[in-house]
Amino acid sequence: VPRRWAGWARTRHLAGMVVAMVAGMVLLGPLWQVGGNLLGGAAVLARPDVGALVMATNMAAGMAAWMWYRGDGRAATAEMSAAMYVPFLLLLPPWWAGWVGDDTLLLGGHLLMVPAMLLVALRHRHTATAPPRRHPVAAAVARGWPAGLGLLMTVDMWFAPSVFAPWTLLVLPAGYLLIGTWRRQWDDRRALAAQLAGAAVWGGLAVVAMIASADVAGVLVGVGWLVHAAWDGWYHRTGAVVPRGYALWCAVFDVGVGLTTLLAVLSR
Repeated sequence: VPRRWAGWARTRHLAGMVVAMVAGMVLLGPLWQVGGNLLGGAAVLARPDVGALVMATNMAAGMAAWMWYRGDGRAATAEMSAAMYVPFLLLLPPWWAGWVGDDTLLLGGHLLMVPAMLLVALRHRHTATAPPRRHPVAAAVARGWPAGLGLLMTVDMWFAPSVFAPWTLLVLPAGYLLIGTWRRQWDDRRALAAQLAGAAVWGGLAVVAMIASADVAGVLVGVGWLVHAAWDGWYHRTGAVVPRGYALWCAVFDVGVGLTTLLAVLSR
């Protein structure tokens, strides 16, 4: 393999891990908040030192999941996970002593994390990546990751349900129109007509919800999101207009938003 291509592969791998780390923070952060509220540990999680370690855990989980998916070895995964913690562990004693502030702890930990990750990547640069061997259940979970993403994004809604604004109904058809345009799906005029008809329906529902009473508006918004989940189900089955993964994620997310919106109306 030419050296320039090997270097590009390592760079792409590191970029993928960074994205996975950010995804771990975004997706797992709400779970910590929900757990802290349920168990009465919100004040503990609010401490900068605890928050830094929780953040490192979230990043390590996302990064380890990505490395497992690529088939990286256990040693490389363990060392890269340690690279998430070591920078914060080095800065915690000065923070506890009052020598550095909260911003230095968090910013310094992230800055030191970059060279730590590079050292691990260079250490394992000659390690061959083997094709991952997955249990059938794990393979099914990997294929259904959009559904898992939708579930994680709606977890906090079940513990603090709220009524979504009527204008959010406009987002539902807009996503299909934008993605369909980007994918050049409108050679079939019937597909475009169906999307425009859907936009008119959800747009009209949004207008009615805007002028209705609060309770009626909440019901209309909740029903609108749930009906769109059925729309997603159809396009997930056919594979038209949008990728199946997007339709699956959207269906799960829409169900969560619709049900929690109706739950918020009923709990008033």
